[in-house]
Amino acid sequence: MNNMISIKDIAQECGVAVSTVSRVLNDHPDVSDATRKKVLEAAGRLHYVPNNSARNLVKTSSESIALMVKGVNNPFFTKLIKIIEREITHRGYTLELHHMDTSENELEVAEALVAERRLRGILFLGGRFNYAPQDIAFIRVPFVMCTYTNSFGSLAETEYSSVAIDDRQAARLAVDTLVNLGHRRIALVCDEMKDNSISELRSDGYRAALEAHGIAYDPALIVETKSFSDLHAIYESVRGLVERKIEFTAVFAIADIIAIAAIKALSDCGRHVPEDCSVVAIDGLEISAYTLPTLTTFVQPAGEMGVQCARILIDLIEGRGDNRHATFEPSLRGGGSVCRLTD
Repeated sequence: MNNMISIKDIAQECGVAVSTVSRVLNDHPDVSDATRKKVLEAAGRLHYVPNNSARNLVKTSSESIALMVKGVNNPFFTKLIKIIEREITHRGYTLELHHMDTSENELEVAEALVAERRLRGILFLGGRFNYAPQDIAFIRVPFVMCTYTNSFGSLAETEYSSVAIDDRQAARLAVDTLVNLGHRRIALVCDEMKDNSISELRSDGYRAALEAHGIAYDPALIVETKSFSDLHAIYESVRGLVERKIEFTAVFAIADIIAIAAIKALSDCGRHVPEDCSVVAIDGLEISAYTLPTLTTFVQPAGEMGVQCARILIDLIEGRGDNRHATFEPSLRGGGSVCRLTD
């Protein structure tokens, strides 16, 4: 039974965070006496016994790196995972893949994994954009934020590494593409305008592009789907925009998956793409090359990003250099979903 009990079980028993249990079991001082007592009593009641022999073996010989994937439904991650796994194993390390729901706290899960697995490093594929110093205090191994940055947090750039595109700039490029084709009534389809995450960054880029071109921002053209991956919710949100009879000639969707659902909604409402409405997005998913029409999108260079994620982390593990940040530019993949606006 002992091997079946984990610190996650103890956390659920006590109603505390996994990181709290980890701190108690590793004798960190920043836990109240009452909580410490409750956790230790639960550990005894559940017959939790750390496998010290296994831990010692891992501590001396393990070359494991954790890849923590937050948002298992994100199709962009599929190619990245394959590339990262290839690079990590090629360099002599073992990759441990851990999937998390979007509601989970990736830092708490990481802290527990470091304590239990003696990892050499962590790659966070997807995560919060607003870490503070206290959030990472117990992550005592090198880590890299993959596909995101700490744009809304308070970490100094020297405290973490990241690999991502400039989401604001990518959005500006997408909107510039539409404006240069004569469009001025451009709808934005996003998850949430203010989510301290990728949706907010790309929404900010949309507004900045409009301002640069002297186009007034119109809140009526904003569609917040409240989901990045629920195709039905995205579809219904775009149908709602059309049914409100708001005038627009183009759509900027902040992600390919959103654009795919948007094109279907526009078509079902009698708006042909691109003749009646142009659509542009960001990501460059393989599946979006097979939509009808082919989606015009700005492609994130997954191959280069994956290699860089692995390279930065292994350099940190092996003592070559300090934290650093790699920012990539997306490239335009032309398609059939945009056309020049004619009078």
